[in-house]
Amino acid sequence: MARVSTPMDAFDDVRPAAEALDLLVGPVAAAVRDWRGSVPAEQLLHVDTDPERADTAVLVEHYGAGLLEQSANCVVVAARRGGTTTLAACLVLGHTRVDVNGVVRRHLGARKASFAPMDTALGATGMEFGGVTPIGLPADWPVLVDAAVADAPYLLIGSGSRRGKLIVPGKALAELPGATVLAGLGV
Repeated sequence: MARVSTPMDAFDDVRPAAEALDLLVGPVAAAVRDWRGSVPAEQLLHVDTDPERADTAVLVEHYGAGLLEQSANCVVVAARRGGTTTLAACLVLGHTRVDVNGVVRRHLGARKASFAPMDTALGATGMEFGGVTPIGLPADWPVLVDAAVADAPYLLIGSGSRRGKLIVPGKALAELPGATVLAGLGV
């Protein structure tokens, strides 16, 4: 039987994220340090990558096409109803896009939903463009996780900064504070 490849196979230096706290932005480092859940903290892994390769397409081009199927992207959306705007994170597989105007809008009960402006998203998360991750987000945020993400054994995600990535079991992502698993979030 053939061995199944994992995101860890693409990198030379993979270590527990708790051993790389100095490479993580504040909110992400705090979330890793205070990790709770059924997935042990030791299964949250960090790889140090070049900031110039933070974007999924560039990362995949450099480290291997197989990573596209083993990556997830986190985007911040702004959902509006009346005078109220709710920021939420959406996590989908790297080869899909978030169904903002369908699944997200309906789930959040919004009249209008769109990607949050970059300065709003980065200011609210304390993270860098190209590195936004669902780990370490504000506690009151909804975190919408595509069912395919939740089912993945391991996925490569942002680390909060352009330098480095996290490799995390899908189950851990589905158990994040505020997480809701939704079928069809990624299309």
